This record gives sequence, structure tokens and C-alpha cells, in this order.
Amino acid sequence: MSILYAGSTESCNDKSKFIDLLTTNEIIKIINQEDQFVAQAVANESEKIVYVVDEITQRIRLGGRLFYIGAGTSGRLGVLDASECPPTFSVEHDLIIGIIAGGDKALRHAIEGAEDSENDGHKDLTNYLINENDSVIGISASGNTPYVLGALHYAKRKGAFTIGLCNNQVNKFSSIAHMVIIPIVGPEIITGSTRMKAGTAQKLVLNTISTAVMIKLGKVYGNLMVDLKVSNAKLLRRAISIVRQVCQINDADSLALLERCQFSPKVAIVCYLGDYTPEQAKVKLDQFSGNIREALKFG
Repeated sequence: MSILYAGSTESCNDKSKFIDLLTTNEIIKIINQEDQFVAQAVANESEKIVYVVDEITQRIRLGGRLFYIGAGTSGRLGVLDASECPPTFSVEHDLIIGIIAGGDKALRHAIEGAEDSENDGHKDLTNYLINENDSVIGISASGNTPYVLGALHYAKRKGAFTIGLCNNQVNKFSSIAHMVIIPIVGPEIITGSTRMKAGTAQKLVLNTISTAVMIKLGKVYGNLMVDLKVSNAKLLRRAISIVRQVCQINDADSLALLERCQFSPKVAIVCYLGDYTPEQAKVKLDQFSGNIREALKFG
């Protein structure tokens, strides 16, 4: 069966057939109009995303990890999302791991042939000792990339929870993965240029999954990133603002409290609101898996 069908990312978009003859204003207008379809395409997959988030969260609580694996744009988006989680949520770098075909060099320099080997996808996961508590998200606009298929086959054999993220209804992920998320964005304005709508949809899905998992794991309090890692001046200012808002104290007192608590907003909040020493606050948080509300409720 051909993978080219109405709506496929490899099909021709009738709206942009003569885009090379248009004015700059008309080009931008078409791109923007096409982008409007992306958010709804992701929303249409909400039920699947809910299931995936809950499954991943459960496995992480059992000691598992989350892997993203892809090639080209899809691989870069996975690495991007994984790399942003440690500074945002203070998770270890080996909790959410992004893998791209061709290795780190492929992040900056396209290595297109790297996606053609199923065996390479298998091999790139082997060193991580995948197990039944892990979750692996394979990312590919077509859902047919050999490198990603090889990785998913291997992960499933090892008992991991496997997820496919693609943009074509007709795909090979569906015969392998436990769940396949398929935001259908239709043909790109430049035929086959899946770094556009397909890539945007993939990023929205990955952002949603990782953020929701972190929320479920107690990495936020309200809508504040209380588990951020203070690694630069901007994040220090944000940490001060978080402690000020939650504890209702001024900036100077917030900074002093953070200094006492080794610059952990989470520890600082429990320390202040629970009237604990920093050491006691840390013990309380450890007792309740880092959940501020639980630590204060049962303090």
C-alpha cells in the first residue's frame, strides 16, 4: 500500500502550488493559515495523550525512564524536550533521554542516511539496558522511519511501554507500539518539509507529555516551577519570585530563605510554611516523593 494518500505529509498542498509566484505578504499568510490546523490536530489526540502521560508517570514512579528517539527534525525535537527538563524540573539528566539518529553531530549537521537502518535504532538503545519500567517514544512524521522502527521493536521486546508519534494515518508504528499518537496536519506548504506543521505538532505533543508528567510527579506547586534548578541569574530571580509569591514575603527575605535552603524553592517553601528547619523540610519532601502539598498536609 502506498504511504501517499490524501492528507499525507508527503502529498502536494493545493493551497501552495504556486507559492513561488506570490508576494512575501501572501507567502506569510499561507504559512500562518496552515499553522492554524496544528493545535486542533493535537487536541484531537487528547485521549491518547492522557493515557500515555498516566502510563509514563506510573513507570517513572517505579524507577523507569522516558526515552525519545527519532531522526532529523523529529530526533532534534526529542533531544530538545529532554534537555530542557533538568533545568526546568531539577530531574536527573538520565531520567528523560533524547536520542537522534547519527548521534549528537546530527543535531547541527543533517545526516540524512542515518535514518535508514533499523539495526542502528536497535543498537542505540542497547547501551541503556531498557526494561519494563521504561517508556520509549518513537518520533517520525511518516511513522515509517527504519531507525525508529528498529528502536521500537527492541524496546517492546524488552518490555518497555512503547509510543509512536507520527503525522500520517497510514504508518508502521501502529503494528509495533502500544499506543500511537497521530496529529494529522495535512500536506506541508513545501511538499515533504515536515519540519513545518508536522514538526510543530510533534513539539506540542512532547511539551504536553513531559510537562504533564512532571506535574503529576509533584514538580510544580500551583502553576509555579518550584523544582527548578538555580543555575543562572535569570533562574535565581525566578526562584526568588516563586518563594515570594507562595510565602508572601519580600525579595530580601526570599533570597535569605533560599540561601538557607541551598537555593531549592521547594525546600524553602516547605521550610517556611511548615515552620521546619531546611533539613526537616527536605526529609518531609523525601517522605512524600517531593510533593509540597502532601508534605505540608501531613506535616
